[in-house]
Amino acid sequence: MTFADLGLSPEVLKAVEDSGYTQPTPIQEKAIPTVLMGRDVLGTAQTGTGKTASFTLPMIDILASGQTKSRMPRSLILEPTRELAAQVADNFEKYGKYSKLSMALLIGGVSFGDQEAKLDKGVDVLIATPGRLLDHFERGKVLLNGVKTLVIDEADRMMDMGFIPDVERIVSLMPPLRQTLFFSATMSKDMRKLADKFLMNPKEIEVESPSSTASTVTQGMVRVSRHEKRPALRAMLKDETVKNSFIFCNRKKDVDILLGSLNKHGFNAGALHGDMTQSSRMETLAKFKSGEIAHLVCSDVAARGIDISNVSHVFNFDVPMHSEDYVHRIGRTGRAGQEGHAYMLATKSDEKFLDSIYKTIGKEIPVITLDAMDDIKTEAREIAERSRNGKRGTSSRTSRRSDSKENEGRSSERNQTESRRAMSENKTPSNQNRRRRNKYDRDEDDTPVLGLGDHVPAFFNIQLKKASS
Repeated sequence: MTFADLGLSPEVLKAVEDSGYTQPTPIQEKAIPTVLMGRDVLGTAQTGTGKTASFTLPMIDILASGQTKSRMPRSLILEPTRELAAQVADNFEKYGKYSKLSMALLIGGVSFGDQEAKLDKGVDVLIATPGRLLDHFERGKVLLNGVKTLVIDEADRMMDMGFIPDVERIVSLMPPLRQTLFFSATMSKDMRKLADKFLMNPKEIEVESPSSTASTVTQGMVRVSRHEKRPALRAMLKDETVKNSFIFCNRKKDVDILLGSLNKHGFNAGALHGDMTQSSRMETLAKFKSGEIAHLVCSDVAARGIDISNVSHVFNFDVPMHSEDYVHRIGRTGRAGQEGHAYMLATKSDEKFLDSIYKTIGKEIPVITLDAMDDIKTEAREIAERSRNGKRGTSSRTSRRSDSKENEGRSSERNQTESRRAMSENKTPSNQNRRRRNKYDRDEDDTPVLGLGDHVPAFFNIQLKKASS
């Protein structure tokens, strides 16, 4: 089957041909005709299967007729992250270049003014993250009662990130008679309940099992200790088959630490995580796509929606804590039918997470041994020794600071004792009278005062007159 058999217009077919695609993927083959019919779709497909084109291509044809109105988009695509939204926008520009459609991208980290200017002119396609869309709605800059086609993409990721309440509010602002396309890489019971809220008699499309990994990706795992992880990663990156790679860490601060280590050892690497500004993230991605950066150390912000078809390797520096993230991470390689490789570094403390991954993907990951393992172990012992020496050095410095403070305290006590002795030897009656005393201190011959003593306040002696009856 070819794209021409799916019922797409000549303009769209020409754009697809210019992009170098000739045959649709399974999800595109099943979804495109259904979307063109105007039916709701509940689509489940793993990442990297061409899911984005399965709704962008038919939407371009659907929107070919009609007129835009100021602040009233005709279609809306909701994405959980800025990267995903930008990726979909790139797809619309690529496939819609022969169609006269206007588009606006509403994501954080970008000027409100530029986005509002596009909304004021009117757009056919609005691509947005939930938070930024609601910001514009609260400002009165966008109305959603003209939306005829709604796409909720990566719905499972929306749920993981806590965006579902925002999505429900956005949907409530739309007309009930609309076409809704609901796509997710995984389909849990909670996800299906959510889909039932938004869809009417949908066509269910499922490509492979919801949590399977692509057959084009060769997987492997290296058993290491904590100190062996960095040397092992560097050894794998030196393999001549590694042209470029995604390197995933679980925590954002570890991304920066690992990046510094790789750069120190001469690797051409960059970083991508959620704490970076939007402009920095887009600049880094552009450099990675162009080949200016060979290795991208990232958090799970890059696990979805970054469609770079020629990534040779994915390295899981940390075993993901959520099994579904493993599927999304390794889906960054082996895309568009190309061969990919995904390797993971696992320690003894990762067993619980590994068991969850095995259960999700339905198989175990083969354990491999690196040729340079002896050198890796030697370097790991040196790292561990430096770490222990560092801790001892810290302890020694702390002890010296403590001793110094103790000596300072003793010196201060001696000085105070000598001062008191000098004062007692040279004291005079006037000095005694000027001696400052704490108000709670008293001499041994003081006797406590009971009641008010002889000092009764004058107002206590005032006699009150009887009130006349």
